[in-house]
Order: sequence, then structure tokens, then C-alpha cells
Amino acid sequence: MYSKDIQLQTTEPPRKFTDVPPVFLSDATMVERKNKVLARMNEEGFDALVIYADKEHGGNFEYLTGFVPRFEEGLLILEKSGSATVILGNENLKMANYCRIPVTLKHCPYFSLPNQPMDNEKSLKALFIESGLNTRSKVGLVGWKMFTSTLGDNKAYFDLPYFIVEAVKNSTAPNVVLENAAHLFIRGDKGARSTNNENEIAHYEYGANLASNAILDAMNAVEPGIRETELGALLAAEGQYQTVVTIAAAGQRFAKANFYPTYKKVERGNPLSLTTGFKGGLSSRTGFVIADESELPENQKDYLDCVAKPYFAAVVSWLENVKTGMTGGELYDLVESVLPKAQYGWHLNPGHLSADEEWMSSPVYRHSEETLKSGMIMQIDIIPSVACYTGVSAEESVALADASLQKKIQASYPELWARIAARREYIRNVLHINIADEVIPLANTVAYLRPFLLAKDKAFAVQ
Repeated sequence: MYSKDIQLQTTEPPRKFTDVPPVFLSDATMVERKNKVLARMNEEGFDALVIYADKEHGGNFEYLTGFVPRFEEGLLILEKSGSATVILGNENLKMANYCRIPVTLKHCPYFSLPNQPMDNEKSLKALFIESGLNTRSKVGLVGWKMFTSTLGDNKAYFDLPYFIVEAVKNSTAPNVVLENAAHLFIRGDKGARSTNNENEIAHYEYGANLASNAILDAMNAVEPGIRETELGALLAAEGQYQTVVTIAAAGQRFAKANFYPTYKKVERGNPLSLTTGFKGGLSSRTGFVIADESELPENQKDYLDCVAKPYFAAVVSWLENVKTGMTGGELYDLVESVLPKAQYGWHLNPGHLSADEEWMSSPVYRHSEETLKSGMIMQIDIIPSVACYTGVSAEESVALADASLQKKIQASYPELWARIAARREYIRNVLHINIADEVIPLANTVAYLRPFLLAKDKAFAVQ
């Protein structure tokens, strides 16, 4: 159990960093990414990968191309030699000219919107044969999901559309080995995408910073009478694509199966959930629209001691003890020791990897032997669920960085390093959390938790 004293006290809010421009991925980073994937292909004997993308499931494709095909589908065929072919629909053909790795373009109008012209129509089977798949012995299919079933053959589960999988099967040799190869990209202990260099950390910090600014703006705007939609508008930022459904939900949620902010007005005493996320990080908060403990519902007068403080203790323990070289199982056990699952009802992974998508994969699970590594971007994602009590949340984005990576960030991105240093100072000197030396906060609101959203000057801190 956690032994330090946690109190809700008058606390200055964290600093917001505004006018932080996006950081583009460098050409050197894109070469490094491609080489990381090719090395993993070679280790497992893959001759080629067929990598799928659509708007929501494009992270592995985008990792190499730099773009997603928006409202169409797209494929990237990567050969073990390093040569690559991109197959695109009508409205993304131009993107081959901007692709971050050299590619040969093939047009597939099947990937276009319904009723669009079918000019240059050719079967996917024919396109795959033209690309040489018929001569390959081992082909990996990469969608977005790495399956971890204990019952079936995870290599045989394919999450690409059926018409694409069927065309691959019809265009390859009878004795070809077809396997799900998403793990080459996203598996925590060996996936190419599981770690990031200093350029990638800077690239993703942009979104984590945005999300934390937005969540702080929304928290500061909470007042009785404000609409969910007004809070939702504050959770958007700089026109950027959001990686999760925006949550601004007061009172009872999911009326008529609705996920989205409505014109419902926030009422004093309501529970309120707020969430937003961009590439690089998500920020989430749950609390009550009240000013002090006396306003808690009669059946939740002990909410702070029974839910909120134990949760915050788990977040503190996570931040103080996580380090490179520890296994995901050790981090899981740490959270379990502070916030026992049987009592506090959490059941997902208490920490996961993020990148272009909010949840990429997680090395943090029971008995996990996957090692936490320098360069991992992680979400502090612990979700207690205690019967008859409102939940609590302060999910944020951090990265793990050893001394070498920290020096590279400091040298290449001094303004980013100054933001990281300021965030660390706030966490250590204001919240009194001894954040581990290898943890670099990418968000401004890491560990900043105001359970009573009308008490805007009060947050949890360690005594």
C-alpha cells in the first residue's frame, strides 16, 4: 500500500505552453523507421509485407509513408530488399509523390468511394502479381491489431478487409506462408514503433501538449449552466485530428446510445467526464461539479478516501517507480500493490504505448516479461471502477528516456527540453511527487488532479 499522505489543497495550476509549432519527422527518421522494419522482417524471414490503412487504422502504414489515405483504403507492399509499392484509390494518387519513402504507384479504384469512376480498373489479384507477391515464400499481412489470444493461432487472424485478404491468397503460391505481422510494428518488446528517437519524441510532444492545454481550458471553464458542447469545443485544438472521441459528459452518460457532447447543461453536483487526444497523447479527467466535500452525494461522502486518493496514490507510485529495464509485469504488480484490483475494480492495462493512435499496444500486463525501454511513449491509464462511486481519472502522456536520449533531446530540441524541465519542476516542487529521472512529461497536466471541478484552486498533492 501507499504510505505517503495525500491531501487536497490549494495548488497553483501547471503552466500552459502555447504557440508550440508542430515538429515534422526528418528524412533521417524515416530512413531509420524503414530500416527498423526491414531488420525485423529479416529476423523472422518475411519476404514482403502487405500493410493496410484507412482513416482509423493507418498507423503502421503512416509510420513508413507519412500519411493515411483519409476516406479511402490504401496498401503499402514492402519487400525485404527495401523496395516498396503503394496501392491507392482515386483521391490519394497524388500522395505517392509526397510519400516519405520511395514507392512505385499502382491505382486501385476499389479503394475509392462508392460510385466513383472505375478508370484503370484492374483486379487486386493482378496488382499483387504485378508487384511480385506470387513469387514470395513468406508474406506478412499488417492491419492495425496484434492478436494475443490464448485460444487460437494469432498468426492466422487477419484484420484487413476480406476482399484484400482473398486477393492476397489468390495471388500467392499454394505453399506460401501468410501470417499476421502487425507485431513487427507494435509489439512492446520488439516492435519497430515501440520506441522513438529524439525527433519522434518532439513530433509527438506537440499533440500531448495540445491535449493537456485543452483539458486545462475545459476544466477552468466548468460552471453550472455551461453546455457539454461548449466544453467539447474547448477540447478541440488547432484544427488537429483527434485520436479519440471527444468526451464532455455531465451526469448520466450514454442516453440513447450517444457518445458525443450535447446541449445538456452542466448542473451543480453532476459527475463530469472530459477527454481529448491528439497524436502523441491523451488527457482525461473525471470528477464532480462541486466546490467541496460537503456537496458530495450522501452515498459518496467518503469518495475522496475510497476512490480519488487511492487512485492518485497509484498514479504517484507509477511516476516515482517506472524505469527502463523493468518488465511490464513489474509495473503491473506495482499498481496492484497500491490499488488492489479486487477492491478498486480496474481490469485493463495500467499503462500502454501510444503514438499516432491513442492505444498502440501495451507491455504492461500480468506476468509480462516485456521490458520497458528508453524511447517508449506511455499513457498513465489506470481506470478504477468501485461500485456505487463516481470514477476518477487523470490520464496523461509521458515518455521514458535514458540519459543518452535525454541528452539528444536537449541538444536537438532545447525549447522542448525547457518544457520538459518546467513540467518536472512543477511535479516535484508543487505536487511533491518524486518523479523518476527517466520519466519525461510530454503533457503539462501530468498528475494534476482536481476532483472537485468548481474548486479550481485545489488539487491533490503529496505531503
